Amino acid sequence: MYSISIIIATYNADKFLKNCLDSICPQINGKTELIIIDGASLDHTIEIIKAYQSFINFWISEPDQGIYDAWNKGIKVANGEWIMFMGADDILLPNALKSYIDLLENKDISNYDYISGINEYVNKNGILLKLLGKGAEWKLMKKGMSAAHVGSLHNKINLFNTVGNYDLQFRICADYELLLRKRDNLKSFFINAMIAKMKVGGMSFSAKAIIETFKIRSKHNSVNLYLNILLFMRDYLAFNFFRLRKFV
Repeated sequence: MYSISIIIATYNADKFLKNCLDSICPQINGKTELIIIDGASLDHTIEIIKAYQSFINFWISEPDQGIYDAWNKGIKVANGEWIMFMGADDILLPNALKSYIDLLENKDISNYDYISGINEYVNKNGILLKLLGKGAEWKLMKKGMSAAHVGSLHNKINLFNTVGNYDLQFRICADYELLLRKRDNLKSFFINAMIAKMKVGGMSFSAKAIIETFKIRSKHNSVNLYLNILLFMRDYLAFNFFRLRKFV
């Protein structure tokens, strides 16, 4: 069994997939495997995947229902004890895998569910906007996604085999919903290391994501209705302020 399985979901990603793979492949060793689940891309994505075939343990290209459906497919074929998810436009920062492997080899955390670090949140020009990631403690998670999900590790047995895979009814924030299922029983570990870089934009940076987060908190009753409404208003105002500050 591998220590870490890296799963990348792709769809018409030829503009940025090469950069993603170039950040991952030099870090791959005998303790990691790379899996790509493509959603039947119509551009040059498949050509790029084939060019990196020697680094890829498994890949498939077929229609899917979005990124979480692709990740669920990846979970089924993953052989790693821990699973890392990446978007095709994400970048794995140097020494990220080494930081994780060192942790796994020097600390007994096999009974943990989730490990996360820090993400760089950058604009379209690569300029750092802010750092993301405060860990996945319940006191934070019950109010919103406090962990930096990109490049984080999920224990296949302790997490997915216990609470199931991603719920496809949530198109944007299913990663948050999955982690809420264990509530305060989620055993998480925070590593103070730079793990991945993600770009501003996309559905995760949208009013729809804020609405979906509200629905997820409601589903799991993580906070009362009054606080949920206040958190929604806070997040919506913060989203619009951030959008204006970065794009106007």
